[in-house]
Amino acid sequence: MSPGDGNDDDGLYGGTGQTRTRLPEGGPGDGYGDGRRPARSSSRSLITVVGVVVLLIAAIAFANRGGDTSSSARGDVKRPGASATAATGTKPVASGFAHDAQGAQSAAANYAVLLGGDGMFKVESRHSIVDGIYTPSAASKLKGPTDKAYSTAFLKNLGLDADGNPPQGSTFVSRSIPVGSKLLEHSGDSAKVSVWYMGLLGISGASSTNPVSSTWLTWTFDLQWTDGDWKITADSQKSGPTPVPGDERASTSDDISKAIEEYGGFTYAR
Repeated sequence: MSPGDGNDDDGLYGGTGQTRTRLPEGGPGDGYGDGRRPARSSSRSLITVVGVVVLLIAAIAFANRGGDTSSSARGDVKRPGASATAATGTKPVASGFAHDAQGAQSAAANYAVLLGGDGMFKVESRHSIVDGIYTPSAASKLKGPTDKAYSTAFLKNLGLDADGNPPQGSTFVSRSIPVGSKLLEHSGDSAKVSVWYMGLLGISGASSTNPVSSTWLTWTFDLQWTDGDWKITADSQKSGPTPVPGDERASTSDDISKAIEEYGGFTYAR
């Protein structure tokens, strides 16, 4: 798949409902509360490895532009870390999708959540995710290159140690939140689905130089029905569509850390 695949922006993503959240005002001096969120560059980098386009999520896009990055927590293709499900306590669905167009969209949305989560920053959970959601052929080609991409130097650039952990007293945030999905192709055992999503990325902490920020991207997945489930054969990312920033003031780092701890991330997205 070429990086240009799935770049059609004409379709609708998800439903028509809108949600607006007003965040508390932040105090000065922590990198979070100084006025409105600044406009961010729309340029992002794509990473291609072994013939398969591997999007190492917004984290790599942020790192490549020189800052505003980070993340933490553990992930597992079928059971994310405790913090990811603390809000409900119920095991979310990350496999066993229906063998139809709706099931393909469900799989793509959930795979975007997994690949955009902090589990990708730790070797064991990263391998588990890749093995669980890619076809065996694609997974075998991806693990080595992604391990090299998530190098010690790369993690350090994000503010993490060699094991993918943030500084003591800080919270590493990496989440992707699907806004909607679009079925581009579907025929029997194959499908192509684009997922429009917002990414949260950064380190929340009093001394953080990479405060948690948001970015908007579209992730396109080529899916193949394999071993009774939808699996990824190739994928690519592009920037946007990006809404106009709202009037909300950024919250303090303490508020962000508290919200991440109290609000479990969603895995079953559609």
